[in-house]
Amino acid sequence: MQTLEATTRPAFNQTDWQKGYQSQRQELSYVVDDITGRIPPELTGTLFRNGPGLLDINGEMIHHPFDGDGMVCAIAFQNGKVHFQNRYVRTEGYLAEQSAGKICYRGVFGTQKKGGWLANLFDLKLKNIANTNVIYWGNRLLALWEAGKPHRLNPQNLETMGVDDLDGILGKGDAFSAHPRIDPACVFDDGQPCLVNFSLSAGPVSTLHLYELAPDGQLLRRKSQPIPGFAFIHDFAITPHYYLFFQNPVSFNPLPFLLGQRGAAECVQFQPNQETKIIVIPRDPASTQPVKILKAKAGFVFHHANAWEIDEQHLGIDSICYPSFPEVEPDSDFRDVDFTKVDPGQLWRFSLDLTTETATATMLESRCVEFPTLHPAYEGRPYRYAYFGTAQQSQGNAPLQALLKFDFARGEKQFYSFAPHGFVTEPVFVAKPGEMAEDAGWILMLVYDATRHGSDLVIFDAADIPAGPIATVHLKIHIPYGLHGNWTEAVFGE
Repeated sequence: MQTLEATTRPAFNQTDWQKGYQSQRQELSYVVDDITGRIPPELTGTLFRNGPGLLDINGEMIHHPFDGDGMVCAIAFQNGKVHFQNRYVRTEGYLAEQSAGKICYRGVFGTQKKGGWLANLFDLKLKNIANTNVIYWGNRLLALWEAGKPHRLNPQNLETMGVDDLDGILGKGDAFSAHPRIDPACVFDDGQPCLVNFSLSAGPVSTLHLYELAPDGQLLRRKSQPIPGFAFIHDFAITPHYYLFFQNPVSFNPLPFLLGQRGAAECVQFQPNQETKIIVIPRDPASTQPVKILKAKAGFVFHHANAWEIDEQHLGIDSICYPSFPEVEPDSDFRDVDFTKVDPGQLWRFSLDLTTETATATMLESRCVEFPTLHPAYEGRPYRYAYFGTAQQSQGNAPLQALLKFDFARGEKQFYSFAPHGFVTEPVFVAKPGEMAEDAGWILMLVYDATRHGSDLVIFDAADIPAGPIATVHLKIHIPYGLHGNWTEAVFGE
């Protein structure tokens, strides 16, 4: 059994970590026969994952991994057998750059075309890289990127079918966030599940566009909510009756972007003396309850773990908070990041009082954590367990090398590390069929193994993380560090 480490000694080698950011140009589809342990026979369905797979275009390095073209992986399980496939999303930009053999588009996070600022001056056309998430909903497999429309994929072979406006739900210029939430039992739809998502139109006054979709993909509800000031929002949370957004304290100066000197994200500046605005929006379309804006010292928030209703006037939300925004420097190389100079993400709990419009914050975990997940039946509800990618060392910032389970009821933690040569990505919870306990399930997680320059899909019993993986699926290739993905009980794969 592994216990939480108290050491602050670095547990990783920078060169090992850097190798996980090498481009992966192979596209494969095969039945995996290299498996350690035993795949649970009742584990049936498909894990879809997305993330930047190309970190260069014909040798021209991109400036930040978030600018890399999306590569979707599908790992299907049935009767104890595993099928793997991966394929790039054939976006317009991907096809153009592969044909030209060079970078043809500017990236949000600073990738520029060759030729300096003159070659990039007033070029505002961004490439929809479809690299952030992938979800199967309404009989559609959608690759998501928050600044544009989804790309629809064939779930059997991952072929790109084209940009999808969701049967007219999305109009010209509309986007669909890469962070949808699934309400497992919507109170407005007789307890049926629904997908909840948003897009953001940022400006001096920003606007949140909110969507709720039925299991068949049809639009249930849509509304737009203006919010004061510029907004940079990546994720949100839901409860049965509310949407919750954290409006980070940042400013945006577009001139360097317009003049071809910086990417759009490089023009975002953290405002440490300002408070985070917590925006609470009623979900009920018939509600006359006003939008509430609470303030808290939250730093910068990319991801939320979960939110819930304590009573009619009190909410809770758990979030990953950074003391500052990890600003992207124009002349930097993300592979050479000095982790000791970058603030870690930490788990904070916010208690919201809608009557007094106040918020209080308590740190729950000082260890560097990211990519929270939980049992999907507890989305938007009071919950006991959450799972995170975490650092091996107990303090400071470092790559994610371990899995952390947090028991909020007892304040206890379980931990399993792949250090020093393993690096983890987002865990995904899959519930065990027919079982009721909140931690009755499996955790599925891709791990990059630097010793063999390959990736493994590890499977944990969610109730006993320290016991280690019950099965490890060894893939033939490495998967560059990904972002988000989702599980479906449907089995796909040729």
